[in-house]
Amino acid sequence: MQGSTWKIGTAALCCFSALQVGSAYGLDGRSDAIGSVQQAYDGRLTPDLQANTFRNIDRLFPTRTVNRGGAAAQLEALPKPLTDVKFQSNSRTVDLFDYLSLNRVAGLLVLKDGKIAYEDYELGNNEATRWMSMSVAKSISSTLVGAAIKDGFIKSIDDPVTRYLPELAGGAYDGVSVRNLLQMASGAKWDETYTDPKSDRRHMLELQLEGNPGTILAMMAKLPRAHEPGTAWNYSTGETHLVGALVRAAVGRPVSVYLSEKIWSKLGMEQDATWWVESPNGLEVGGSGFSATLRDYARFGQFVLNKGVINGESVVPDGWFEQAGSPKELSGKTVNYGYMWWPLGAPAGTPNEGAFTARGIFGQYVYVNPRERVVIAQWGARSKPTGAPPVVDADFFAAVVSALR
Repeated sequence: MQGSTWKIGTAALCCFSALQVGSAYGLDGRSDAIGSVQQAYDGRLTPDLQANTFRNIDRLFPTRTVNRGGAAAQLEALPKPLTDVKFQSNSRTVDLFDYLSLNRVAGLLVLKDGKIAYEDYELGNNEATRWMSMSVAKSISSTLVGAAIKDGFIKSIDDPVTRYLPELAGGAYDGVSVRNLLQMASGAKWDETYTDPKSDRRHMLELQLEGNPGTILAMMAKLPRAHEPGTAWNYSTGETHLVGALVRAAVGRPVSVYLSEKIWSKLGMEQDATWWVESPNGLEVGGSGFSATLRDYARFGQFVLNKGVINGESVVPDGWFEQAGSPKELSGKTVNYGYMWWPLGAPAGTPNEGAFTARGIFGQYVYVNPRERVVIAQWGARSKPTGAPPVVDADFFAAVVSALR
């Protein structure tokens, strides 16, 4: 079956058992060691070890391949590329090189009108490197819901989730709609704290390490309810796992295969991508574990900027990304979260007006600015999963947009 290869190396087996750092060495004598997922989430990896782990996440868990299809589509360079930007952030003047260094940027690619304005790789990466997206995967998963609605597999965004996942009936997900799920407003109780071994997020990780099919879905079915559906926002990677399970149930094939069919094989991607699965032959981990090249992340961002149209054919319903990337009202309050995309909420007339991002911990981004026709794909290797970086990312994105005008 297309997209149905699985990988699990010796380093992964090490993580499943002793959960220790691997200690393999390549033919050139360089260390090929990687850390464990727990060490990454705890922020306890040295810089080189962290970078090698993020490059080799398919050694941590079994994966399914997202096939790229035919020949790669060439990305042309702008006649006048971006060479530097200077801007204010956190009350000081910084430039492009400060941003790359201080924020530990591992790769940066800027597209203007679909052409390369800037491309840079750090920490041993290059254009052939695949790098972990962290929660950028959530935005990819939500996009597949749009595709499934367009294809008629999901009848409506307001359908109850239990129509597609009946195993969730009788718990916190009764009365929860697909829309609620995409907005992370199901009302189910969830603690996302990465560094707390007792959090729901870490419990989900432990189940993934065990590698038994269906255990994460069973965990989600047992969650208590904290709020009425559609009334409160609460960030939840478990919620995105349900999005992946919902797409799998609706379309009748693995999420990676559907992504390849609808998007990855049609955009001229340079490489196959990989996606963690909860177990061999199991569900994709809808909120994490997706790995691709920087140029292919940028191509995905350009697809979003182009409103989900490939070769004149729309993959998602009309207006999908306008809705997915815009703030939402919950109980009379504006939440800067769309359908698993992050609107920047910038004031009218400023460079980031109307821009939104897919983003992941440690500094991963796909930035989309439809008004300015700018896409920025960024890899990060920050020391801790969350926390304020030295330079505000949105300030840098705005400076790039201004420099390209």
